[in-house]
Amino acid sequence: MAADLSRRIVAEALGTAMLVATVVGSGIMADRLTDDVGLTLLGNTLPTGAILVVLITILGPISGAHFNPAVTLVFALRREINATAALAYVIAQLVGGVAGTLLAHAMFELPILQISQTVRTGNGQWLAELVAAFGLVFTILAGLRFRSDAIPWLVGLYITAAYWFTASTSFANPAVAIARAVSNTFAGIRPVDLPAFVVAELLGALLAMALAGWLFSEPKPSDR
Repeated sequence: MAADLSRRIVAEALGTAMLVATVVGSGIMADRLTDDVGLTLLGNTLPTGAILVVLITILGPISGAHFNPAVTLVFALRREINATAALAYVIAQLVGGVAGTLLAHAMFELPILQISQTVRTGNGQWLAELVAAFGLVFTILAGLRFRSDAIPWLVGLYITAAYWFTASTSFANPAVAIARAVSNTFAGIRPVDLPAFVVAELLGALLAMALAGWLFSEPKPSDR
């Protein structure tokens, strides 16, 4: 499907809003249902992985289903999206992400405007975000190279796994991180901790792009 830029922007805003509403909303629901932190994380993980499969499947044909400034940056650097569209995507993602947080608060009858007090900082957290974003972008690029039809499942399953093997629970997305900073709930992150998370996510995405560009390139005749 060839969509004009306005439709692509709406798809990016809608997809990011639904993704963040799922992340924040499932965190609130899980936190209310159990005092077991492990079960709460599980209740946050499964809906996030599931909604990614749905959103990428239904909105991917319209906008490419980035929902993530780090992903958009990589595609812009690969010249698969022009600078104007990339900037519009990022703005849509940021606006959509915050809207998703506010929607989650409204659904659970919490104060709409909040500032997170959840501490997420330190070398381990920053390294975890680099790894999370690296893995996400690498998964996307590998999927595009070998199994484009499987990308919704690849991304959904990767994020489901990364929730558990990364110390940061795998934000892997600057728009999601910013949106979670305005939610003082299970999924939150203090605004002061945001810059290091965003830098780590962008660096991880760029490293994945560099490795994928080499690893997945077509072999030269002399290499065969």
